[in-house]
Amino acid sequence: MDQELLLRSLVEGTSAETGERFFATLVRNVAQALSVYGAWVTEYLREERRLRAWAFWLGNEWVEQYEYDISGTPCEAVVAEKRPVHIPENVIDLYPRDPDLNVFGGVSYLGIPLCNQDGNVLGHLAVLDNKPMPEDPRALAIFRIFASRAVAEMERLSAEKAMREREKKLNLLVSSAMDAIIEFDENFRILRFNPAAEKAFGQSSDAAIGRSFSSFVDRESEAKLEKLAEELSLRQEGSRSMWIPGGLQAQGTAGAFPAEATLSMYALNGQNFFTLILRNVNERLEAERQIQSLQSETQYLQEEIRTFHNFSEVIGRSEKLLSVLKDVHEVCETDATVLIFGETGTGKELIARAIHASSRRKQKAMIKVNCAAIPSSLMESEFFGHERGAFTGAIGKREGRFVLADRGTLFLDEIGELPMELQPKLLRVLQEGEFEPVGSAVSRKVDVRVIAATNRDLLKQMAEGKFRQDLYFRLNVFPIRIPPLRERLEDISMLVFNFARKFAQKIGRPPVQIPEACIRRLQSYDWPGNVRELENVMERAVILSATGTLNLDRAFPEANLVQSGTASNPQEPFGSILTAEEVNEIERANIIRALNSSGWKVSGRNGAAEILGMNPSTLSSRIKALSITRPNQP
Repeated sequence: MDQELLLRSLVEGTSAETGERFFATLVRNVAQALSVYGAWVTEYLREERRLRAWAFWLGNEWVEQYEYDISGTPCEAVVAEKRPVHIPENVIDLYPRDPDLNVFGGVSYLGIPLCNQDGNVLGHLAVLDNKPMPEDPRALAIFRIFASRAVAEMERLSAEKAMREREKKLNLLVSSAMDAIIEFDENFRILRFNPAAEKAFGQSSDAAIGRSFSSFVDRESEAKLEKLAEELSLRQEGSRSMWIPGGLQAQGTAGAFPAEATLSMYALNGQNFFTLILRNVNERLEAERQIQSLQSETQYLQEEIRTFHNFSEVIGRSEKLLSVLKDVHEVCETDATVLIFGETGTGKELIARAIHASSRRKQKAMIKVNCAAIPSSLMESEFFGHERGAFTGAIGKREGRFVLADRGTLFLDEIGELPMELQPKLLRVLQEGEFEPVGSAVSRKVDVRVIAATNRDLLKQMAEGKFRQDLYFRLNVFPIRIPPLRERLEDISMLVFNFARKFAQKIGRPPVQIPEACIRRLQSYDWPGNVRELENVMERAVILSATGTLNLDRAFPEANLVQSGTASNPQEPFGSILTAEEVNEIERANIIRALNSSGWKVSGRNGAAEILGMNPSTLSSRIKALSITRPNQP
């Protein structure tokens, strides 16, 4: 049995499916990969001691609405004892009370429980064959991987159900609140108007929704709300709520009335939304606490559902990518610090999210910090938070990213950009799990798993005194290198078809045809921007493919520039077909010309990387790969 083939079958066969379609694809892949007569995946109905099939594939057809009592079946030991059960032959003789075994013609059986992080049985995955099934440790190992994918999807569905229940609970809370709760968008158009608001303003929800809230307050209050809404939109996340100074003068059908109120804001999909709560002083604190708590839990569950898909978004079948996925599988269940190396656009954050989503910390958030995007003067506050008055502009207390990531994961992107003065403080948190917020003398302890990523050569930065050696070794516990796209050209076709389908759906077009010549053309390019660059090229190409066939001519000018210098006929944009050795010689000569022009300076202003429009680390790797050396000076 080919372990790599089975792992590839798992990644490719189930990556694009969810829900019932996922389980159907899973069992067909299991049956095909193990060459068995049937396979099924079930959920466990604990109270009834029954198993209900999500999908059951038997003899090249589906068994619909299959449910059975586990008593007297080989599945009983799997579920009750939480262990794999393998019966290589004579399964009917061993379980004579199982009527379905005779009907299905079973000879051998293999089943495995599907358990969540707490050890509770969610269901089971099983196969049945009409011939003997000898014991094969490798088959069982791969079977466990299929089972892990099934568990992940079951937990995702459970999280989705929990989110719906939270939303229902939030709606019930808002509807039953004694305080008036009004939600409106950035144009003050009312989106929610609870029963207490209906009573306070003498307006039905149907009559109020869609109207401007300005008609429910006087002009002075309207101006106050506009000013406060603008102020909230400028605040950082986590501090977007306030008491309204002096309250509001509200206007109902029974006349005007003064109201104490709070205003809060949240952003979703690039738009700002506001929640106004009109309340009496005694009930204010409790109502606000419950509403904010439920909103936070709902938003977290929505984010959790999105992270369940991250592992499926890793597309490819090359040996180097499969090696990365094996590393992810090995390290995800530990708390080891991971350092991800990779050029820009290779998908470092995607791998980080895959590790977090498969870890025992997945119930908590993964907090991201882009070390290259935060000014060095604000970096310490961003990491550790600050007390009110700690520095100019610190008008309130703010929690840092380490606190937000407590019991979860902190992803430090572009770690090579971290200022030297902050590196010892980060090292202390990694070693001792404690820090002091800016302006505070009190230490705080956190439990955070750190995943860092960089496209820099940290060893070179250490040699130049720009990165601490002790911090490097503390981060580099489990290194993962993401291969650049030019090292996994066999993955380009899968990526191209995936992006083409994605962008065609996005703009409402039918799928475009992709000629083999387009794939070869894309594979001949060096891809300094890696998968991100390929994604951008494909989005442009799909937009320009009005004829229904992929159009690369305008969408992919980089390849035209490479090829135009080698074309034998100016009327033919591609010229003659070159061998890989000829392409390398052209690239080698071009890089040498750029190095001569820059005085053999690779990076920095007027360096060869800038002349060529390449990332310096990418250029350095190409110089090494092409065995380019500087000629001896006279």
